[in-house]
Amino acid sequence: MSVLNYGAAIRAGFEYLLENHPEVFVIGQGLWAKWYVGNSMTDLDKVFGRERVMDSPVSELACTGAAVGASLCGYRPVVVHPRIDFMLYAMDAVVNQAAKWSHMLGGQAHPAVTIRGIINRGGEQGAQHSQALHSWFAHIPGLRVVMPATPTDARDLLISSVLCDDPVVYIDDRWLYEWEEDLPEIQVLSLDREGPRVLAQGDQVTLVGSGYSTRLCLDARAALGSYGVSAEVVDLRVINPLNVDPVIESVRKTGRLTVVDGGWRTCGLAGEVIARVVEEVGTDLFSSSPRRLTLPDAPAPTSAPLEALYYVSVDQIVGSVRTVMDG
Repeated sequence: MSVLNYGAAIRAGFEYLLENHPEVFVIGQGLWAKWYVGNSMTDLDKVFGRERVMDSPVSELACTGAAVGASLCGYRPVVVHPRIDFMLYAMDAVVNQAAKWSHMLGGQAHPAVTIRGIINRGGEQGAQHSQALHSWFAHIPGLRVVMPATPTDARDLLISSVLCDDPVVYIDDRWLYEWEEDLPEIQVLSLDREGPRVLAQGDQVTLVGSGYSTRLCLDARAALGSYGVSAEVVDLRVINPLNVDPVIESVRKTGRLTVVDGGWRTCGLAGEVIARVVEEVGTDLFSSSPRRLTLPDAPAPTSAPLEALYYVSVDQIVGSVRTVMDG
């Protein structure tokens, strides 16, 4: 076991991949600068060489397109977008190319490319630098989408993503980078076998999250315990393909469901989770109506007081659950 924070755990994943798989290389903007990627890639260029850890010119589409092409030639590239907002410039390569090749060529081509998008919000950065666009990518057939919440998953799901033969969008969140955890030895997981996990047991309400929202759920669970409320926390981990079976099993026990998401409400992940659970088990199983806590349908503000109201908080989750319990 070793204690690493979330950012350092990502770096450990990259180190394992670059050390053990010569077909892996990393390309993207700011990979040699801590300002762009935190401590998630510190000195990897010095250890493995700048021909394998390439700080690219400012063209999201160019470096992503080059990586997709390289993946069709036997490499396993990782493209890093330090802000998922500007990954939008690469949408043709991601959505029209990487996601479609295997389907269009009858499974004869597998673009084994991993596209890493970093969510970087808060700090009064405003609407163009504060988006969590995971629901967009989860909507696209042909893309696998992972959102690690814990440091262990940040490392191990990165390794699984890069070693997967399908294109993967790997989304990490700067708000998680300081979360420390005892990491076990690396276990190479097969991504097609990975899905939701119950991170904390409870029997009165099910809290569901992904990425940073999972951390909010865990903190809310601790706060709810002081009110005598026993909450179970399910971390989705992989949002495409989306498996809600563990959520359903939890709701069968608790009878209550609250889904927390760092994206917007309309056409969002939280609504999708609730819809699938209700389609499977109906409404009779619920002691109260399912709840979702999301961002309001508005761009992010550029004001610290407004940000405090805009983003989902632990207090909001606790208040919502207590209202349901008291009702």
